[in-house]
Amino acid sequence: MAADGQCSLPASWRPVTLTHVEYPAGDLSGHVLAYLSLSPIFVIVGFVTLIIFKRELHTISFLGGLALNEGVNWLIKHVIQEPRPCGGPHAAVGTKYGMPSSHSQFMWFFSVYSFLFLYLRMHQTNNARFLDLLWRHVLSLGLLTVAFLVSYSRVYLLYHTWSQVLYGGVAGSFMAIAWFAFTQEVLTPLFPRIASWPISEFFLIRDTSLIPNVLWFEYTVTRAEARNRQRKLGTKLQ
Repeated sequence: MAADGQCSLPASWRPVTLTHVEYPAGDLSGHVLAYLSLSPIFVIVGFVTLIIFKRELHTISFLGGLALNEGVNWLIKHVIQEPRPCGGPHAAVGTKYGMPSSHSQFMWFFSVYSFLFLYLRMHQTNNARFLDLLWRHVLSLGLLTVAFLVSYSRVYLLYHTWSQVLYGGVAGSFMAIAWFAFTQEVLTPLFPRIASWPISEFFLIRDTSLIPNVLWFEYTVTRAEARNRQRKLGTKLQ
């Protein structure tokens, strides 16, 4: 607990704008949309978690594309210098410029890249089951819906205009297509060589580019290994 003599405040205080979102008091829709607008933070946390535990080169490349996308957004904002709507009612924002919306650009990059990954990278075999196809359709629709809702939240909460989120979505989608093509045509052929580097082996970085369905592969390999170990353990106990 601070002593009485330690309560003198400095000249000004600033919030951490990365997670600071304001909404109209008493507005339930605004409250929900404010949490939705934090989706980019959740996505980044998810990527960091995946990279720590999976250490897969395509995931690292995906995160690199998101970082590049953010850099392009920052550059465009400071070139166009279009202000936010309503004279900037929110004091705690990272930048006073709003064109294009970084949240919209981020989420549409993530959603479009994930869409391409699901349908082109995780390609189906001829005997793909109905449920295997269904979950991809549902997941893709969910990702595109979240991208739209995040974009809408930025307009509803007066952080951006419709044109700012629209151009952000277009920029993010274009960046996603370009980065996916670059990853597939340029980076993917290099992944086996990168995975064989001593530093990659030290950090257990791996390449799964030749495996069409990584989720199914990991499930079957893990299940087989668990059964094998269980069988060996049962033999020792006899």
